Amino acid sequence: MDSFSNSQIIRKPATKSANGGIVAAQHKRGAAAGAAILAEGGDAVDAAVATSFAMGVLEPWMSGPAGGGTMMIYRADEDRAYTVYFGMRAPANLNPDDYPLSGQGRAGDLFPWPHVVDDRNQIGATSIAVPGTVAGMEAAHDKFGNLPWRDLVTPAVKFADEGLHVDWYAALIIASSTRDLAKNPAAAATYLENGQWPTIAGWTALSDKRIDMSAMAGTLRRLAESGPRAFYEGDLADQIASEVQDAGGCLTAQDLRDYRAEIQAPLEIDYRGGKVFAPAQLTAGENLAECLDILGQQTFSGDKPGAQAYIAYVDALRKTYHRRLREMGDINDDRAPTCTTHFSVVDRHGNMVAVTQTLLSIFGSKVVLPGSGLLMNNGILWFDPEKNKPNSLAPAKRCLMNVCPALGEVNGRRFAIGASGGRKILPAILQLTSFMTDFGMSLEDAIHQQRVDSSGGDTVIADQSLPDEILAGLQQKYPTITTRRTMFPYAFACPAGVERAGNVNYGATEIMSPWGDAVAEKA
Repeated sequence: MDSFSNSQIIRKPATKSANGGIVAAQHKRGAAAGAAILAEGGDAVDAAVATSFAMGVLEPWMSGPAGGGTMMIYRADEDRAYTVYFGMRAPANLNPDDYPLSGQGRAGDLFPWPHVVDDRNQIGATSIAVPGTVAGMEAAHDKFGNLPWRDLVTPAVKFADEGLHVDWYAALIIASSTRDLAKNPAAAATYLENGQWPTIAGWTALSDKRIDMSAMAGTLRRLAESGPRAFYEGDLADQIASEVQDAGGCLTAQDLRDYRAEIQAPLEIDYRGGKVFAPAQLTAGENLAECLDILGQQTFSGDKPGAQAYIAYVDALRKTYHRRLREMGDINDDRAPTCTTHFSVVDRHGNMVAVTQTLLSIFGSKVVLPGSGLLMNNGILWFDPEKNKPNSLAPAKRCLMNVCPALGEVNGRRFAIGASGGRKILPAILQLTSFMTDFGMSLEDAIHQQRVDSSGGDTVIADQSLPDEILAGLQQKYPTITTRRTMFPYAFACPAGVERAGNVNYGATEIMSPWGDAVAEKA
């Protein structure tokens, strides 16, 4: 039993636009920044670049310029999909022997790797990997962008100049990481008040408390004026590398100079007479393909999934996670909060973009660089610290991520979806895809439909509001526990997506996300 209401109903209607594009993101101001770019004549990729930088300011604990991720792009004029891979990688000078096992059991953050002495792979400068987000935005903009780069970074500069607004939700997020933020002087000075989380005057009060983001504003100005390569070459890159090394990390200026994002051919998955496109490498894309292949061998009926469908989702997920954990090497821990962001874009021409970007853990390494104001990733945590494993630590090695942005087309409809939530991402994307293809649900109905999670453990986690016959069917076959769909932490990932039916666009975000919204461009 919990203390929450059983009669409360929460709905978040989809945003609709018959004349323009839509951006769906985990923060409404980030979505609005992207929608404004669309209104100025920008392409879906332009809007995605603007949203990427804006989200790094508005919810910096989830993502930012010093993170990494993956982007899926659909070009209507070519009828073709692309992947932009901008995952993090280990520094070339990384020495796996610098991460000795403590012999004290398992680590306590996202991944239950063996515990490393002083959490060197998890917190602090020794956990920082080579960032890829700026290079990813650069690659996409160079190939598909219409508007000048400066115009796309400027909204984020303005947000940083304003300072980060601390409402109750921001205060909750910061409070969840206070102990670790206090270990880094610049992080503590930025996000904490006298070593504690920010206070709000009273629980009924309106707060206009702001966190000073002026150092980050200066960095974003440099990127706006000098272009994306300024992050990887020149004075700013040298400053970033120097400050990481001063804090004890091994990232070098050469690591930054050598980094390039990759434009790749995506996986093309035939499903129910349509197609699904997913990233092919170092993500959960191939696991999504495996799950859809398994589901495709069954026939579903009706306009909503029943017990047969939910059991099929779990069967497919258990099979693919067994292989992923054995052959690909990553696994997450349910105890950690969601720590990634996803946004999706559709423009008036039908071009679509789905972007998942992350720092990995919430607040990444918990290290803020004092000169640039950047909150750095902890991508080294993606690697298994044990040697001779599929995903073991190694210098210059690319990180294996849980991200899974996806594109789909079926019966004349197209969608672009993705989610935050670590290993919960794949189950969410699989079910949303099935809801819209197997049962003909709209994006809005799919976002509201209850989900289950089965992502590596023996126990299935099910939304307690599912019908009794579905829960009974799951419990008969698998150990199953039920839980609520809440806003913190997310038990079933936090999706955002867009859909195009004919010439009408739709956008929707996770109904429990208090900041998430889909914003249409204004005519």
